[in-house]
Amino acid sequence: MRSQVPVDHGPAPRDAAAWRDPQRSPTERAEALIPLMTLEEKVAQLVGVWVGADASGEGVAPHQSDMMGDAPPWPDLIRYGLGQLTRPFGTAPVDPVQGARSLAASQAQIVATSRFGIPAQVHEECLTGFAAWRATVYPAPLGWGAAFDPDLVEEMAGRIGRSMRAAGVHQGLAPVLDVTRDYRWGRTEETIGEDPYLVGTVGAAYVRGLERAGIVATLKHFAGYSASRGGRNLAPVSMGRRELADAILPPFEMALRLGGARSVMNSYAEIDGLPAAADEDLLTGLLRDEWGFTGTVVADYFSVRFLETLHKLADGSADAARLALRAGIDVELPTVDAFGPDLVAAVRAGEVDEALVDRALRRVLTQKAELGLLDGDWRELPDDVEDLRLDDETSREVALRLARESVVLLRNDGVLPLAPQRRVALVGPVADDPMAFLGCYSFANHVGEHPEHGLGLDLPSLRDELARLVPGLVHERGCAITGDDTTGFAAAVAAAGEADVCVLAVGDRAGMFGRGTSGEGCDAADLRLPGVQADLVRAVLETGTPVVLVLLAGRPYALGPEFAGAAAVVQAFFLGQRGGRALAEVLTGAVNPSGRLPVSVPRDAGGLPATYLSPPLGRRSAVSSVDPTPAYPFGHGLSYTTFDWSDATVLDPAGAPVSGAGPVAWPVDGETTVRITVRNTGSRAGTEIVQLYLHDPVAQTTRPVVRLVGYARVALEAGAAATVTFGVCADVASFTGLRGRRVVEPGAVELRFGRSSGDVVAGLPLRLTGAEREVGHQRELLTSVRVEPAVALAQPR
Repeated sequence: MRSQVPVDHGPAPRDAAAWRDPQRSPTERAEALIPLMTLEEKVAQLVGVWVGADASGEGVAPHQSDMMGDAPPWPDLIRYGLGQLTRPFGTAPVDPVQGARSLAASQAQIVATSRFGIPAQVHEECLTGFAAWRATVYPAPLGWGAAFDPDLVEEMAGRIGRSMRAAGVHQGLAPVLDVTRDYRWGRTEETIGEDPYLVGTVGAAYVRGLERAGIVATLKHFAGYSASRGGRNLAPVSMGRRELADAILPPFEMALRLGGARSVMNSYAEIDGLPAAADEDLLTGLLRDEWGFTGTVVADYFSVRFLETLHKLADGSADAARLALRAGIDVELPTVDAFGPDLVAAVRAGEVDEALVDRALRRVLTQKAELGLLDGDWRELPDDVEDLRLDDETSREVALRLARESVVLLRNDGVLPLAPQRRVALVGPVADDPMAFLGCYSFANHVGEHPEHGLGLDLPSLRDELARLVPGLVHERGCAITGDDTTGFAAAVAAAGEADVCVLAVGDRAGMFGRGTSGEGCDAADLRLPGVQADLVRAVLETGTPVVLVLLAGRPYALGPEFAGAAAVVQAFFLGQRGGRALAEVLTGAVNPSGRLPVSVPRDAGGLPATYLSPPLGRRSAVSSVDPTPAYPFGHGLSYTTFDWSDATVLDPAGAPVSGAGPVAWPVDGETTVRITVRNTGSRAGTEIVQLYLHDPVAQTTRPVVRLVGYARVALEAGAAATVTFGVCADVASFTGLRGRRVVEPGAVELRFGRSSGDVVAGLPLRLTGAEREVGHQRELLTSVRVEPAVALAQPR
């Protein structure tokens, strides 16, 4: 893209033709440029600048007000060039066209001022859509996991990426691949779920969509962030290397290998006393040397300086920069701090090896070359900028489809779908709150509301949408999401008592650092519903009116015996801007629910931490009085139709069912194929989620009782049937063994078809045969799946 502003840098730098030449490889171009740069010019490429940051204390990054300080004047910041521009759209409301023009003007100044005329790489948040004013807001990641639909997530990410690219953005800070380990953690809403296979497959799909749109996807947060003690944000992580390797790292491997992500962001976490930002074994030894990653590692906001201010590892900013560069961090975000003048002085004093600066610079310039930012014909303003729209009908339709698929029906005694002509009361603090559908990384919640600008998008509440479908709908709020005010209980109870059915909507409102009940820095002490919402639920249940309990939340809340009186329970996570419509359609039956839980729903608010990935003693046992059995397990979800599963079998290499008693041989370096038939036995079309789990009864280390190794969405008309065939490579059965290496161990295993992790339909015994086999990063990561109409297999071949 060519600058529209005349640029006069004096004599062209020696060998400029080499680094400007698009016929050369990006690496060759970077290598040609590095020797031409001064130390100041090198370091300038390793920092971002957040010129629109809010230092008022109402920031969007931890300790933002403490860390920003007084930024140098803009001309001084860009004098030697600039590596990145931080969130030009995501700091305050700005019209998309005007924002693109403003960004282009900044880029023109950067190009005109610095000696080499290299534009900045621009990054933005994009977890629930481009985090910009007037941009489509999609469901939060827990909703992606609940949908079990990687293809739709990839489609969503493609639309997000194209809107960002059209606005002049190059890099997106998403997806979050943290596997949730403790639901009290406020950022649970940003995770895809509690299972690494689900997180990895869905996360890789998001990466593919973003990268194919030309946006650099950034994997967050590498690694271990979601396993903090007590679910407290930034708290230390107590985790062994085996748990890290088997539960936390696989989604990152999948997103790199299967998605093609070009950037990774470090975790704020410290594991066993070593923060990720200073962990050379993690960021270089594992990520680059073992996994072969060649992209950029960017610092989570302020995490380089946190090595000094929070972790107490570094003696000053230059020392923090040294530790981060040595570990493998290439770019300091969000703004110039530790990688500033103090680093330049430390390099000149011999305290920091300039080779570390060059190593990071090489990666930064290589990526800029890949993005076209070193090309001589670069232009900062797209030709069609006047047509820039960040929220259109097609995007809203994708958001609606994903929201529909992510609604989970947990319980139903027949009250749903809501029958016509019934008197319905809608009660609860989130029932008429449109913000209850937005995650903390949506623009409105991440940046804060700006009443003078409005939300910038149409955002109907559940009440708005349900009232269109249910004539005479009566509404009472009952109480607020937080606080102890119960004065609204009487009206809510009266409304419920006079109705034929009561829809009771409770849950969260996302925010940042205590400004919500869910979101970054909004951790929970336990899993009771916030405020007096649980008291409201009990009061309404006591009316005797059938109650449909709807949870709109960023985490699963405990649903113990006191909620057993609900006639139906619906779990929905933050559903995005079309969430009200999706939820109303499910409640009234216009849409048949197909979502499945990406996290277990606990029964006891205090029986934590526990996810379904537990070894035998992590489950209910006779040696503890605490029963961690969930109210609803991972993978659970109901439909308005019924499905019959039959004919589960192992297939031989020719595709015929294996006959005979005893376990089927499965070579430790081979693949086994299993099949099951699913039939819709109800009266309406529906979608079943077929889940395949691995059970390893005896192993050299304790193993989860079951873990997900495959799944498929199977849409069936009433009366129709399909066969679902999984090809499972033995690599998928691998785990970290006694010597700390990943192995496939011979012995008995079982592949289980399940409606959930707790509802096994059929188990197929197998035996892994051969010698113990070590596998590495290049192992097979995916289980193949094929869905075919059942009648097709009965036809002659």
